[in-house]
Amino acid sequence: SSASLTGSFNPVDKFLISRVGEDWIFLILLGLVMALVSWVVDFCIAICLQAQKWMYGGLDSNIFLQYLAWVTYPVVLITFSAGFTQILAPQAVGSGIPEMKTILRGVVLKEYLTFKTFVAKVIGLTCALGSGMPLGKEGPFVHIASLCAALLSKFMSLFGGIYEKALCVCVCVCVPGVLFSIEVTSTFFAVRNYWRGFFAATFSAFIFRVLAVWNRDEETITALFKTRFRLDFPFDLQELPAFAVIGIASGFGGALFVYLNRLIVQFMRKQKTINRFLMKKRLLYPALVTLLVSTLTFPPGFGQFMAGKLTQKESLVTLLDNRTWAKHGIAEEFDYIGHSQAWQHPQVNVFVTLVLFIVMKFWMSALATTIPVPCGAFMPVFVIGAAFGRLVGESMAAWFPDGIHSDGTVYSIVPGGYAVVGAAALSGAVTHTVSTAVIVFELTGQISHILPVMIAVILANAVAQSLQPSLYDSIIRIKKLPYLPELGWGHHEKYNIRVEDIMVRDVRYITLNCCYRDLQNVLMVGNLKTLALVESAESMILLGSIERAQLQALLSRQLSRARRLEYIRDRSVSEKKNLSVLTVPSKNDENQRASQEVRFQVRGHSKTVKWEWSCNLSFKSMLFMFSSLLLRILFLQIAEWEEMQLDEQVNFDDCKIDPAPFQLVERTSLHKTHTIFSLLGLDHAYVTSIGRLIGMVSLIELRKAIEGSVKAKGVKLRPPPGQFPGQRHQQQRERGHRAAQAVGSPQHLAAS
Repeated sequence: SSASLTGSFNPVDKFLISRVGEDWIFLILLGLVMALVSWVVDFCIAICLQAQKWMYGGLDSNIFLQYLAWVTYPVVLITFSAGFTQILAPQAVGSGIPEMKTILRGVVLKEYLTFKTFVAKVIGLTCALGSGMPLGKEGPFVHIASLCAALLSKFMSLFGGIYEKALCVCVCVCVPGVLFSIEVTSTFFAVRNYWRGFFAATFSAFIFRVLAVWNRDEETITALFKTRFRLDFPFDLQELPAFAVIGIASGFGGALFVYLNRLIVQFMRKQKTINRFLMKKRLLYPALVTLLVSTLTFPPGFGQFMAGKLTQKESLVTLLDNRTWAKHGIAEEFDYIGHSQAWQHPQVNVFVTLVLFIVMKFWMSALATTIPVPCGAFMPVFVIGAAFGRLVGESMAAWFPDGIHSDGTVYSIVPGGYAVVGAAALSGAVTHTVSTAVIVFELTGQISHILPVMIAVILANAVAQSLQPSLYDSIIRIKKLPYLPELGWGHHEKYNIRVEDIMVRDVRYITLNCCYRDLQNVLMVGNLKTLALVESAESMILLGSIERAQLQALLSRQLSRARRLEYIRDRSVSEKKNLSVLTVPSKNDENQRASQEVRFQVRGHSKTVKWEWSCNLSFKSMLFMFSSLLLRILFLQIAEWEEMQLDEQVNFDDCKIDPAPFQLVERTSLHKTHTIFSLLGLDHAYVTSIGRLIGMVSLIELRKAIEGSVKAKGVKLRPPPGQFPGQRHQQQRERGHRAAQAVGSPQHLAAS
């Protein structure tokens, strides 16, 4: 227990814990664990990618062997990742953000925060990203951070009391994901947990960068993707329309990406033959997708036209380069250095290469994210957005080779700045977040393009949110998770919808004076988690709510074997008492009994009776018939006893009753209902009118109303409040008295 564990510490530890605080210690441990996990995963991914390049480069004498090495390596890793995840913990598939949104809303999802899921997520993600497929790790690391926080809270009873706070903060550990994690997982976020997220993220980022320096990956603590944009005049105001175009186009592109991803999943599910075949051969689909993507990115093949030999990190580094690749579209003027040589092709200029890269990576990423492995989609979309921004930047540099003239000064075009804007805009459009702008600033280490980045991200979000849900909300709809969608912009007709328009009027309830048979009938119909308790079927006054498990326990206790045996024991004791009360027999009774015995003996003395039926039956058949008869009698007795028990009135004394379940009135608006459900994490609410139960609203009804399948029925006049019985009878007597006076009045007589 927590008390025993605390008592086992020495006074110095107790003083340290009391002064430093449990929150600080927990967050330090959480940041440390996440930094170690992130560094180990990145290290293993880098080794896997280097191994693939080593195998590919060592077989340059034979192109067929090069193809086999280029294709087989990712197929093996992806197949292993899919198989390992499926066997150990299928809950680790995907990014985990849709499930975390659902969990943080208050819904319990089994096995999503266990150690098995953590192991499957880390190992599966490492293999998936090490294959070189267009997959991301930002989303899965949100889930991994949540797993770390849950496991730390579970296995360290000292910090068991702050589990709920940690669960809200754990998604903030991924660098640079404080704001991003809050945006993608929470509708409402407690500001008091803000400092916890930044503290854990800062500590984790510091440890992560120190480990990189210790491993000699970096000389010092620097940005992950270093850029060298000029700081005096990074852009001119005349370039803002081009940045706005990037934002609007990225909004359409983000909506198209979400639609394409959902279309692929729905197509696979609707084709019953394909779906049935893939359910039997679970590893075939990821192997085929990996084979297709690897074949198209093979460098000597089609991959030479789309920089196929570059990894995602290498592609992003080259796309953010501040040098202009081509002027006037002439490839020969390309200053190729290092990885930038992958964008060079003798027959194709840089514009065609960028277009092919964007188009191919777009549908490849949408297809690859449907593979049943731990993976995300943020990084592929980020790279595609950077390529689109680079394309616009190179086009601007070709249209204005001498730069933009303003006030006698020439501002040269920086295509790398356009790549930064495009990366933030497209990733923000897909995820419906604005924090991607901050992510770009932290990744590049420069904030010079803050204005165009914010303009593009806001425009991209405005366009994408009006067309499609976010990628995570789309996955929630595909998986049919119990999550409440957001109210869209501009749907003013939804504000006229009231609770009475969407509530379920046929509510399952139990009365205070019901019998166990009524309880059994209610439990047999439907699978509601809680049932309403009303005073009576006539008044319908809501007294509270009872959980289904409590009612099942009541019914099981009433029909339990222990109570039945107790009933049999009591009945046998009462029968023995009745038999023990005997009167003393008289002489006449004795003579009569003796004569009866004699008559019986004379009658039963005949030897002519032959028991032929007993000779025809074996001993086993007789025993079987006898046991069957006994069982039948026993079952009949049990059924008779249960019928007696079901007719008894329910005793709610030992039952936990919620005396104040959440209630709404029938005139509550849809907007207020949505806000209340989101803030309190409700899954249902009862609708009452002056204390009387008239309906119930759940997430299903709210979701249908928000999605537009429910229309407002117009403004309704509120019925007058009900009167007490004495007032009602008094009003009836007054109306009768007035009617009698009207009959005897002169006007009535004249009219008759």
